[in-house]
Amino acid sequence: MARPRKQLPAYQGAGELRYRGFKGEVDYEIAGEPASLRAGPSRLRGSLISTPEVASEAFQALEGELTLDTGKTFRITMLGHSVGSNDAYSEMRL
Repeated sequence: MARPRKQLPAYQGAGELRYRGFKGEVDYEIAGEPASLRAGPSRLRGSLISTPEVASEAFQALEGELTLDTGKTFRITMLGHSVGSNDAYSEMRL
């Protein structure tokens, strides 16, 4: 019998996204508590919400940094984006 997966709380806010050629404000939603993230292989998944152009460019850049509203900065790796969508999906790590 399969065990049900624990549902992680959603952490939402506004922060600053930086990637090659861009620095600006975005909204974000992260599955899990960013304060619980430690150095190492663990990662949290989430999404960045902005204009379709910024979301597309962020995905094409593949990597960047996200500074949360708490002031803490995380490295992000882009995982996916649908053309015309305001969302870009990412993993974040320390």
